[in-house]
Amino acid sequence: MTRALRRIALTLSLAIGLAGCGGGGGAPAEGPRAARPAALKVGLLLDDVHERWERDRQLIREVVEEMGAELLVEAADGDQARQLEQAQQMLDAGAKALLVVAHDTEQAAPLVERAAARNVPVISYDRIIRNADVALYIGFDTLKVGELQARHLLALVPTGNYLLIGGAPTDGNAKTLRDGQMKVLEASVKSRAVRIVGDGWALNWSAAAAAKLTEQALDRTRNTVGAVVASNDVLAGAAIGVLQARGLAGKVAVSGQDAELDAARRIVEGTQTMTVYKSLRTLTRLAARSVVLLAKGERVDTSATVNNGLKEVPAMIFDPIAVDKDNLDGVLIGDGFLKREEVYRR
Repeated sequence: MTRALRRIALTLSLAIGLAGCGGGGGAPAEGPRAARPAALKVGLLLDDVHERWERDRQLIREVVEEMGAELLVEAADGDQARQLEQAQQMLDAGAKALLVVAHDTEQAAPLVERAAARNVPVISYDRIIRNADVALYIGFDTLKVGELQARHLLALVPTGNYLLIGGAPTDGNAKTLRDGQMKVLEASVKSRAVRIVGDGWALNWSAAAAAKLTEQALDRTRNTVGAVVASNDVLAGAAIGVLQARGLAGKVAVSGQDAELDAARRIVEGTQTMTVYKSLRTLTRLAARSVVLLAKGERVDTSATVNNGLKEVPAMIFDPIAVDKDNLDGVLIGDGFLKREEVYRR
């Protein structure tokens, strides 16, 4: 196990210990007519149904149900108005706490306000909701993700043309990723060792938008792009598809994020340079326990905060890990995130 994974595992055990075991309750009612109490309901609101979020949903459900609660799940398909409606439906259905992956982190405050009107706490999950009284933030160090992506590519391609493909402009994480990427690239850009030949955003983290940005950059430079800083694996895959069509796949360094199965396969094949792994088992377990504990009115202890424009939000923030062909087996397969036979197709 790597040092970073050991640190995450230790953080998990400590945080779970701090969170406590929840209310004990008294002895069950006796007699054949005793009514069975309804399960405590909590909600998970997702932005969309990408592979990443499907993994989160499965892992969160396992823990919530282990704790005796019921998980309500909805995905907004990239529509903030729809996500607000889904939140209202969950509140009407009796959800006592919400775990939210906001589609638009700048426009999700009304969702938090509706929950607050019912005394229902909201956890910002993976993306911090801005200017709202959220109870807790659980996620990864997004700035560091961007730094890892840019640093890895810069080590391999210290000079040349760079294309930056950002995520959804409505996602605050996409902008933080760009800040991390530019923190690493800034000196090389100023010295003109690196030239940014394309710098765009993919609405709703769209593969089609990423492909278009890649085509434009290649046309503009006559196929001389040396590195593509793609902010996640979906965008990386789209860029690599365009590179492949032009005979450039494997010749251009490409970053990613989320350690999706297809990305791992591309790293093995040599068409994607790296991805960033975020231990979902750690994140989802803490998120699931926290949403149930808050639904019960219990306290969740944290050791960090993050400012969302309104307040210092109590936070659990974890370190990401850069993954390439050299450590893929030890990190992704060794941590049980992916199976060897799936990655290597044998």
